[in-house]
Amino acid sequence: MYKNLKWKALLVALVAVASIYFLIPSIRLYRMSPQQKAALTPEESESLRDKSLKLGLDLQGGMDVVLEVDKTGLKEEEAADAVDRAMEILRNRIDQLGVTEPLIQKQGQNRIRVQLPGLLDPERAKTLIGQTAMLEFVLVATADETKELIDRLDTIVAKRVPAVRDTAKYPYFDPAKPISSRMLTIEFGGVFFSEEDAPDVQKFLEEAGTDSSLSLDARLAWSAEPENFQGRPGRVLYFLKKKPELTGSEVAEARVGIGLDAERPNAPGVTLTLTRAGSAVFSRVTGANIGRQLAIVLDGKVRSAPVIKTKIPRGEASITGSFTDEEAKDLRIVLRSGALPAALTMIEERTVGPSLGQDSIAKGITAGLVGTLLVVVFMCTYYRLSGILAIFAMLLNVWFLLAGLVAIPMAFRSGPGTLTLPGIAGIILTIGMSVDANVLIFERIREELRTGKTIARSIEFGYERAFRTILDSNVTTLISSAVLWKFGTGPIKGFAVTLSIGLIANMFTAVFVTKLIYDVIVSRRRLESLSI
Repeated sequence: MYKNLKWKALLVALVAVASIYFLIPSIRLYRMSPQQKAALTPEESESLRDKSLKLGLDLQGGMDVVLEVDKTGLKEEEAADAVDRAMEILRNRIDQLGVTEPLIQKQGQNRIRVQLPGLLDPERAKTLIGQTAMLEFVLVATADETKELIDRLDTIVAKRVPAVRDTAKYPYFDPAKPISSRMLTIEFGGVFFSEEDAPDVQKFLEEAGTDSSLSLDARLAWSAEPENFQGRPGRVLYFLKKKPELTGSEVAEARVGIGLDAERPNAPGVTLTLTRAGSAVFSRVTGANIGRQLAIVLDGKVRSAPVIKTKIPRGEASITGSFTDEEAKDLRIVLRSGALPAALTMIEERTVGPSLGQDSIAKGITAGLVGTLLVVVFMCTYYRLSGILAIFAMLLNVWFLLAGLVAIPMAFRSGPGTLTLPGIAGIILTIGMSVDANVLIFERIREELRTGKTIARSIEFGYERAFRTILDSNVTTLISSAVLWKFGTGPIKGFAVTLSIGLIANMFTAVFVTKLIYDVIVSRRRLESLSI
């Protein structure tokens, strides 16, 4: 009867050692002070985090956003995989942001959910995620072409005014103030408007739809940075060729550099190296347009419009402006990751602060401790020494559950699992299931003892007859967990995974381990009574 005890004990020991191996990195990481973590080398820190249990967004704080992909204007074949391409580009950008354990998943047909646990700068993340990063190199219209286009705008104003009776409401249609009268100079390669007039000019362009009225090979774009002319701040409106000469798809490398702009010697910028094909086009365009301006346009804004002084055969360019170090780094990231296939609209945003996450952890731990304490008191009072055995099995269950959260995802090469607030609820539910299994077993053993059987036979029959009920209960709960995992989203999946691992561990600890302990005791001592 007891011939297999050594093998069973060896199996339990192996599982215990394996669980210790998988949990030691997590224990070490979460017991370290911020100073100790800061003292680790980047390689040591990355290695430790890669082997440790992760905390979800609701426990360590972070950002949760839902983005909608705007497929308007895309061709059918482009729209078909626009969401998948956007997800891949977002993943590349976020990886370079240094966020650990990000969650990027598709929701429905047009939406993407992004969770960034532990993110300390949500505004930077929103800028990085939402930036389309459509980079274009576009020739600027010549001064004569620009003057001609300004005259056309004035003509449109004159035609538009009679149709707009309320000139007080639409001051930008005032015939006494045509577009040409508001421009201060065209010396910047475009038309300079003061800060006071720039909004009116933009409204006029939007209301009159003048872009479509312009020559088919021209379009308008404002400067990204405010400019200054004779002490007056303002912006430059560029008249650009409709078709870009090059796009960001030809960028092979992007790096942050200092001193790229002679007017801002200490300001950071981004240097670009083009692909071989892009370099050939860039060489041809610069060679054929010496003396003209080539605008570098990012997301519809002109970052710079340098004059081509000579042919540039090596395919190198730079983007300058009033960047901070962080903005220059983010621009490098989006340019290296590529442009999004379509604009993204943020339709839902939720930010969880680190203090709220710590509060959730503290409350979860408190709930677990209070629940466990009540269970301990009840089990020890009602089942005496056998109750202590059930408590041991319960604690072992939680230990194996946490180890399973680390080991099982690593077995599928997806890194350690993530513990979330619903996951803590799953642990607490598992504690209840564990105790419930032992209560069933103990009651069966009591029944067998009351029929006059020996202690060894009562234990044997008690486990045998309770096993079917415990198995049914755990299997049905596992099926429910599988359904939750299949059809649930992030937190629900976390609950389902935690509960499933806990149930499997429960079958091992509450049935196999406790039975092994009883068998060892009964095999070594002749018991007169059983404390149960």
